This record gives sequence, C-alpha cells and structure tokens, in this order.
Amino acid sequence: MKESFELGILPKLDVKSCKVVLLVVILVWRNLLTSGLNDIFFVRYFHAASGSNCNHFLHGFKVSGFIVFLGSNLFVWLLCDYACPNGRACLMAPAVEAVEKKTNSAPKAPALNERILSSMSRRSVAAHPWHDLEIGPGAPTVFNCVIEIPRGSKVKYELDKKTGLIKVDRVLYSSVVYPHNYGFIPRTLCEDSDPLDVLVIMQEPVIPGCFLRAKAIGLMPMIDQGEADDKIIAVCADDPEYKHYNDIKELPPHRLAEIRRFFEDYKKNENKEVAVNDFLPASSAYEAIQHSMDLYATYIVEGLRR
Repeated sequence: MKESFELGILPKLDVKSCKVVLLVVILVWRNLLTSGLNDIFFVRYFHAASGSNCNHFLHGFKVSGFIVFLGSNLFVWLLCDYACPNGRACLMAPAVEAVEKKTNSAPKAPALNERILSSMSRRSVAAHPWHDLEIGPGAPTVFNCVIEIPRGSKVKYELDKKTGLIKVDRVLYSSVVYPHNYGFIPRTLCEDSDPLDVLVIMQEPVIPGCFLRAKAIGLMPMIDQGEADDKIIAVCADDPEYKHYNDIKELPPHRLAEIRRFFEDYKKNENKEVAVNDFLPASSAYEAIQHSMDLYATYIVEGLRR
C-alpha cells in the first residue's frame, strides 16, 4: 500500500522512496504582494508524521520542509530522508482534524487591540506610594521615604493623593531652591491630612518619585499660616558621607541655619507667613514619626476596614 502526502495547495503525492527532494515553484503571487519586496518575508517550517505503524515523531520521523515566500515567488521544499522500521516510506501529513484539536486545546491569546482596550477599561491598580510602600521594619528610627522634590530644585513637586503620581504644585515665587531632598514618609498621617514631611540630607539630588532609606536625626517644628507643619530632619542611611550622623546637634551650625532660612523665606513672596522654631533632637523625631504612624493606623487602616 502506498503512503501519501498532502500539503495545502499541493496535490496528493504518491511516494515510493524516502530519498525525495521536491521543489515546487509557483509564480501566482506577483500581483498580490507589495512592490519592491525582495527579501524573505515569510518562512513556514512543517513536518509530517510517519505511517500508521510509526505515527510518533520520535519513531521514524524524518519528513520536514519549508514554505518560503521570497519576494513575489513561493518556494516549497519537501525533504524526506528516512524509512519507517516496517520498511515503508514515511511521508504522511497529520490529519487536519488532529491539528485543529491540538490548536484549540491551548488558550487563545487576545488580539493586541483587544488587550489594549481591556487594559484601558479596567481600573488602575498601580501601587500608591503613600499607602502601598512599607515604612520599613526599622521605623521610627530608620524608614523608607519617597522623594518629591530634589535638592537644588525651584519646582515644588508634591504627591497627588488621588492618583499616587507626583505632580507640579508650583514654581517657587522666591529666588531660592530646596537645600536638600524633600519628601514624605509612607503610611504616616498628620493633622493636616497629609503624610509626614521629611527633609533628607545627602550628597546628591534624587529624582521625584524615588524612595530611599532615611535615618531621623531631628525635628524642625514649623507653623505654616497658623497651622502646625513639622518637618523631620533626616540623613540618607545609604550615603557614606552622612549615614554616621545620629542627632541633629552633630550637623554643622551653618547647615541648620541654611535649612531654617529656606523655610522662613520660600513663601514670603506669596504673602504667606512661616515660623520656624528651634530644632529638636532625634528622640523628638522618633516620637513624631510614631505618632503619625499611629494616626495612619487609626484613621486610614481602620477606616478601610469599616
């Protein structure tokens, strides 16, 4: 009994020997292809299973080929170089039904436009830096903080509490720049309904939205337009020049005067009054951080549970 091979547009071929090299050139695609296409733009590799007694690819499989679209021509190479153990030629393509069944068993990936529309229709689940970033196991001494404003910036960036993105609040009205990186401590809450502010002293500016490990060394009590707006003074815990500082009294007096002057002046041209009181030690900073953590747990976490 003769084995047969059937492939797409090719007629059914009778094969008596496996030493077959078949080259079919069909020149009917010229008017269907884009002009000027001279390179290979489509290659399809196929293989055929062996006869009825050798229907596993690892048993007697040696039938393979390529369908190559080259420019406007179609080339089909059919190669066979092995005989089945039963002595018959092995050149039979798998049944179409079997191929379709195997294909349908795998989950179908949505088309690209479907994936785009699907993602656009769903609610964003991006991480929120205030609520999703952990404060860290070392708090209130060493903690994570998110930088909103880099050192040397005149742009006042701040957290948009609704989206979790960093937005531009304003450009400072005065001819001053932030002396150090400025941001907030995640999972903290103050009486003004904002996270606790922190000024991080380190060598380099940090881009807005990054978080780093900071170590509290002091507290700067501040009154902004009649309301308390205290700032934690910290150093970067991973900066070799500043990480050894443990208390604000260890900083050079000029550094403290620089910080004080900035916060006293940066809102003057907006006709807003700011008063800065004497700096407090690291222990006061720990207490302020712990208090803000407790407020967050009480009003935010418990509120979500209710």
